[in-house]
Amino acid sequence: MISGIINVYKEKGFTSHDVVAKLRGIFKQKKIGHTGTLDPDAEGVLPVCLGKATKVCDLLTDKDKEYEAVLLLGKATDTQDITGAVTSERPVTCQEEEIRELIAGFVGEYSQIPPMYSALKVDGKKLCDLARAGVSVERAARKVQIFSIDILQVSLPRVKMRVHCSKGTYIRTLCHDIGIKTGCGGCMESLLRTRVAEFHLGEAKKLSQIEAEVQAVRVKAAGKELAREDFAGFIKNTDSVFLQYPSVSVREEFSKLLYNGNPLQERCFLNWEDAYRTTALRVYDAGQNFAGIYRWDDVHRCIRPMKVFME
Repeated sequence: MISGIINVYKEKGFTSHDVVAKLRGIFKQKKIGHTGTLDPDAEGVLPVCLGKATKVCDLLTDKDKEYEAVLLLGKATDTQDITGAVTSERPVTCQEEEIRELIAGFVGEYSQIPPMYSALKVDGKKLCDLARAGVSVERAARKVQIFSIDILQVSLPRVKMRVHCSKGTYIRTLCHDIGIKTGCGGCMESLLRTRVAEFHLGEAKKLSQIEAEVQAVRVKAAGKELAREDFAGFIKNTDSVFLQYPSVSVREEFSKLLYNGNPLQERCFLNWEDAYRTTALRVYDAGQNFAGIYRWDDVHRCIRPMKVFME
């Protein structure tokens, strides 16, 4: 089984689940998961985890993200994007400077009501399924954080902008809310996700590219079992998403404790420092194989596993 993380460029027309299904066929393994849904008409960065790396799916979902979006003013839809049924159309009477000021007002924390056309569940049912059945339910507003909005181009009624935001932010809802503020309504015309944490658009590969590269590796391998190292050009190590944490290596004589997931004492490590008691740690075995993320337990004076990746 291959373990690691692929930076996939999700193309228009594919759902995030389509991408996972396609990759299961390409790599001929079932244990694959994506790290956050992108709408079928959206494009861009979709990190996908393979094998043991699927344990970081929830962690990557929680990371900050960047998007490039086109806001179309003067038109509101039931889905809050251009694919939906038009609910209102009004002339755009705001001037460019006023629109810039209104958009700037969304930077910071704001309460966002999730759209009905979303994968969120209420009483076990997806909102989008309820919406397609003509059912609308009340949704509680959620606090999201807009770290920055850079306006890239204004050509009214369209505004192209780059948005850096927290997890859980719906960009089409942001467009919808900006439209309300302008008084003429608005919806999202297009969306490109350019970054998820340290995964950037410039390094993302389309499914066709991944399939071609995997096939080339299989031909070269001539039947031998493949490993992540055979795909070093585009499958990142699982530990690549934890590089913000210091790394420590376990002494060979304590390997059994590590492999069994036991708490570890300071003496178990080759390169222990007192400062490591205040942060999460990347822990490796004596052969520099990534074992997991650990944290100091001040009560029991030991290092305990938070998430283990070694089998």
